[in-house]
Amino acid sequence: MPKIAVLHGPNLNMLGKREPEVYGSLNLEDINVKIKALALELGLEVEARQSNSEAELIGWIQAGDYDLLIINPAAYTHTSIALRDAVLAVGKPVIEVHLSNIHKREEFRHHSFVAGVALGQISGFGPESYMLALRAAHTHLLLPKQGR
Repeated sequence: MPKIAVLHGPNLNMLGKREPEVYGSLNLEDINVKIKALALELGLEVEARQSNSEAELIGWIQAGDYDLLIINPAAYTHTSIALRDAVLAVGKPVIEVHLSNIHKREEFRHHSFVAGVALGQISGFGPESYMLALRAAHTHLLLPKQGR
């Protein structure tokens, strides 16, 4: 069974409380329950983690004990070359996820250091962004290449 690492970046532990008009009313635990349920349905093993620490996120990326990484780098999306370099160094497929549409927000949020080294980016669908990423991971890892 393919293993997916789901990493949630800084301040995502505040979901449900923090700017619900932007990020919705579900908390991170609720989102992780939905992620794990869909992963089970798709035949994927998932380990989800959250950290406010860039160094801790980099350590988890570098551990590489997964077949594909789904990451919501949150604010580090726009600032962390170190996260980008960690993703690139490990050489595993990555899908970048955002709850909000970063391209409809402040100008400084439009650039992602991770997007250029990711399979793709999914943003703007709230918690459903993670579900779309899991479906993309399933397609990438389990479906024959000619069927894509």
